[in-house]
Amino acid sequence: MGKEARKLRHIAVIMDGNGRWAEQHKLERIEGHKKGSEVVLDIVKAAKEIGLEYLTLYAFSTENWKRPSFEVNGLMNILNDFLTTRLNELMENGIRLKTIGRTEQLPESVRRNLSDAIRKTANNKSGTLVLALSYGGRAEIVDAVKKIVKDANDGKINSKDVDETLFARYLYDPEIPDPDLMIRTSGEYRISNFLLWQLSYSEFYITETLWPDFGKEEFIKAVDAYNMRNRRFGGR
Repeated sequence: MGKEARKLRHIAVIMDGNGRWAEQHKLERIEGHKKGSEVVLDIVKAAKEIGLEYLTLYAFSTENWKRPSFEVNGLMNILNDFLTTRLNELMENGIRLKTIGRTEQLPESVRRNLSDAIRKTANNKSGTLVLALSYGGRAEIVDAVKKIVKDANDGKINSKDVDETLFARYLYDPEIPDPDLMIRTSGEYRISNFLLWQLSYSEFYITETLWPDFGKEEFIKAVDAYNMRNRRFGGR
């Protein structure tokens, strides 16, 4: 692990490759998603070990609603299972749970379990797990614009005062800092509508490893790669 790992505050992950993993193992796609969900706590614990403040996982995108209904239902069941059976582990590790996205689109049972887990973990101090659910980067920007327009129409803000700092306050959760590092598994070189505003100056790490095979060792490898880089933020 790199000696400058303490400078990392926030890592965002596109967890890709569940379907291909299932195909390689001659299993149904949903089995790949189940296997992928088992990796989450391992990475959360690894993030805690290096003192990471925020870990954001792209768990379900706005585009994922277009998948076959049986797969969507299976993903919702896996999410419900994670929120109920893994809650004790989040508590034991002192991990706070938050979410970003159009969560009102999620099934009522998921919303209920999500709300319960967020409430119970709210005072945990050892790191924050952010689940991006029914999330899309373009949707987040559109939703922010709608809120700004409403506040401007209501006289709460003046349109001439809108700048990057003000805009950022209207994102789903302005408390969350921009990611220092974005990891994408399975070797795809695209960001897939993930954190379009927040990833402006993030470092990217792409690995061929499929998400169900992405363990602590791979995570630390990504952190070490980040620590070898010199972040200039366009300054020079």
